[in-house]
Amino acid sequence: MSVAEKVAEPLLVLTRKDIAQLMVFNDYVLAVEDAFRLYEEGKALSPGVLDIHGEGGAFHVKAAGLPLERTYVAVKVNGNFSENRSLHGLPTIQGAITLCDATNGSPLAFMDSMEVTTMRTGAATAVAAKYLARSDSKVATICGCGEQGKIQLIALEHFLMLEKVFSFDLDEQKAKSFAEEMSQVLNLEVIPTSNLQEATLQSDAVVTCTTSRQAFLKSEDVKPGTFIAAVGADSDDKSELAPDLMASSKVVVDIVDQCARIGDLHHALDAGAMEKFEVYGELGEIVTKRKLNRSAPDDTIIFDSTGTALQDVAAAAVIYERAKQKGLGYLCDLAG
Repeated sequence: MSVAEKVAEPLLVLTRKDIAQLMVFNDYVLAVEDAFRLYEEGKALSPGVLDIHGEGGAFHVKAAGLPLERTYVAVKVNGNFSENRSLHGLPTIQGAITLCDATNGSPLAFMDSMEVTTMRTGAATAVAAKYLARSDSKVATICGCGEQGKIQLIALEHFLMLEKVFSFDLDEQKAKSFAEEMSQVLNLEVIPTSNLQEATLQSDAVVTCTTSRQAFLKSEDVKPGTFIAAVGADSDDKSELAPDLMASSKVVVDIVDQCARIGDLHHALDAGAMEKFEVYGELGEIVTKRKLNRSAPDDTIIFDSTGTALQDVAAAAVIYERAKQKGLGYLCDLAG
């Protein structure tokens, strides 16, 4: 058969249920850590991001490539509409990932992105906590008690021996429900609170995973030595950490250029509280040990996590390879 007559691989379509059968949280942690390592080593295909504003929300288009079992490129399109549940009874985030062969352009898989986005976001926090949080961290606060908050707590618990957790949400009932559920899931003391500062001043680790458009965590709200994962600011109009907190801390980002556009770093730069060169480093530099993780116990370290397509392609590649091995998913001939 000539090159022109070759038939492309059929597209594998995978649902959220399929993906959940194939991956546990630690699989995402390993994939994400490897992705940041490959990026720092200069082996990744440049990740990019595009924002498209819709009515009441926005679409995020993220793309990147990695050399794994084969060289893959993934393009993810996520719709993020914060009022979806109350207005339409739909999830806040919906979308899909297209995985392609980077050597010939063939589309290989089309899969739900909700599971991947939730889990890989938590996995990045787990990797950051592994390297940047104090090993003796015992108390944590989760700000934002939705589905991502649950994964963020699992992420902290993955590497830290937590003894107590505070849950905070503007919707106090969500904080209470979160505490009840996660205390049973993790066999851990989880306490709902309406006083964020009181909780964070007791905490060794803090995660912010909200849809806030106004910074609410300031330097006076955290004690020296705290590890903070700022997860919610994934578009240029979202903000969780005040510029003064960013400026007084050691800031580690997933990707500098991306965080300078849409992360809490973006707001600190706009406020004149920081310069771009003052960012301590990217997570890949920490993972590869090209930069020290923590030079002193009282370093307050922020991980500005805007979410990268590096995480998506790393996870999607593992999912695709496992699905083929196990015969999961629906095969579709796009050229048929």
